[in-house]
Amino acid sequence: MASNGRTNLDDNVVVIGLGRFGGQVADSLLRLGHEVLGIDESPKIVQQWADRLTHVVQADSTDNDALRQLGVHEFQRAVVGIGTDIEASVLTVLALTEIGITEIWAKAISAKHGKILSAVGANHVIYPEAVMGDRVAHLITSKMIDFIEFDEGFAIAKVRAPQETAGRTLADIALRRRHGITVIAVRPPDGSFIFAEAQTLVPAGSKLIVAGTPKQVQAFAATT
Repeated sequence: MASNGRTNLDDNVVVIGLGRFGGQVADSLLRLGHEVLGIDESPKIVQQWADRLTHVVQADSTDNDALRQLGVHEFQRAVVGIGTDIEASVLTVLALTEIGITEIWAKAISAKHGKILSAVGANHVIYPEAVMGDRVAHLITSKMIDFIEFDEGFAIAKVRAPQETAGRTLADIALRRRHGITVIAVRPPDGSFIFAEAQTLVPAGSKLIVAGTPKQVQAFAATT
């Protein structure tokens, strides 16, 4: 359990709601070396995480006083992973804002939910179902191995290197000039990771990490 004497470290994160999304975020933060305070209203879920998180407690995350007693106000960053209970999600973000959390990431299940979260203080609103749905749709309808789309029409994808690139340098195959995409890295068959330079060779059977607009990336993947 958190104590009032907790040191305010930038690397520490509060994760509220340890369901599928919040639990995954908490687990990933742990693997990245961060300390995590997990909060959930369910005793069963808290018990499941008791041996995994740095600190995990059962509490009402909509209660400002309860959050202060747990030392949440000493953190700079919080993740609200509460899903279907929209009221609890919104009130939790509001409570975090009122106790002075400066960076709040919150899960939303709809556009309206997201607007409300932003209005009450969430700095970052995440739509995990929508993001994953879009990602899967791109993968299903293309030859891409992996795909991530960012804001303002920018995407990164992993694709199989076209046969014509085997044994040639990136400067020689000039994919940016021909397809409008930028090669970020080359993944040879041995699984190594080579950051792209003009003279980087593309071994046969390699995969390429490429960037560009979603349309450019998908069009290039269709040529592989």
